[in-house]
Amino acid sequence: MSELEEGLVADQVAQRSDGAMPESEIGEDIETISMWRDTLRRLRRDKLAMVSGILLLLVILISILAPLIAPHDPYTVVLTNRLKPPFTPGYFLGTDQLGRDLLSRLIYGGRISVTIGVAAVLVALAFGVIIGLLAGYYKGLVDTVSIFGLNVLNAFPYILLAIAIIAALGPGLTNAMIAISIVGIPYYARIVRGQVFSLRERDYIQAERALGASDFRIITRHILPNCLSPIIVAATLDVGWMIVMAAGLSFLGLGAQPPAAEWGVILSEGQQYIRNAPYISLLSGLMIFIVVLCLNFLGDGLRDALDPNLKN
Repeated sequence: MSELEEGLVADQVAQRSDGAMPESEIGEDIETISMWRDTLRRLRRDKLAMVSGILLLLVILISILAPLIAPHDPYTVVLTNRLKPPFTPGYFLGTDQLGRDLLSRLIYGGRISVTIGVAAVLVALAFGVIIGLLAGYYKGLVDTVSIFGLNVLNAFPYILLAIAIIAALGPGLTNAMIAISIVGIPYYARIVRGQVFSLRERDYIQAERALGASDFRIITRHILPNCLSPIIVAATLDVGWMIVMAAGLSFLGLGAQPPAAEWGVILSEGQQYIRNAPYISLLSGLMIFIVVLCLNFLGDGLRDALDPNLKN
């Protein structure tokens, strides 16, 4: 047992002796720590997932340090330098139709695209988890109303629903994030609801009820932690989908608006010059492809690492 685990056990024993922690909870946190440690150990064996994770961290780090790394201002227009090809001195990836440095715009574009993807997933995750927990735990009228609302959202194709929401709110980056967040809520709600259905009748949940534990305690202490594995995997895979969705809306002119340095905007502007300067669209599309592919590989690795059937 590691020093961390020994210290945690000592704290729990002290809390139990003071009456602050029931005896049934001794060792639960230790078991959780061991589970996540085993998960990380199995994840490290998946070389593809590890490489994907490193590449994603690199993209995030470059995006955060964009003001320090980008060689030029991504919004500076120099018409005399328009449509310079890649490897032009001073412009490693060339310039766009307004003479703006493409490398700088791609670096800054990562900040917007990754941020909107992560933010949209977090918003959808928060609402979806709450709806799924309440619907799965209480059943009855709560579940019926929740499922009706989720079915209404699922009745529309995702992209059409997002376009309809943006049509009501108006085009823009924030509204695009709100739209794709709303579209993503049913995905998480159904995952959590299914997990809660399989957990709420377990013996240890019934024992907690018999001991007089409140619904809030049962949900937050016992049910939600057991839903984390599929939620983490789903969120990892969904970030890539959100990035593609946001880029698609920007491409259609409904998301980020020019002159924003966002991958979807760059892709949209480049398609007008696909014959003369195909590198503009190809490079922005390649960045989206690489990030989404790495997220999928990482999500697959997490799914295998968290699967108890593959533990041995």
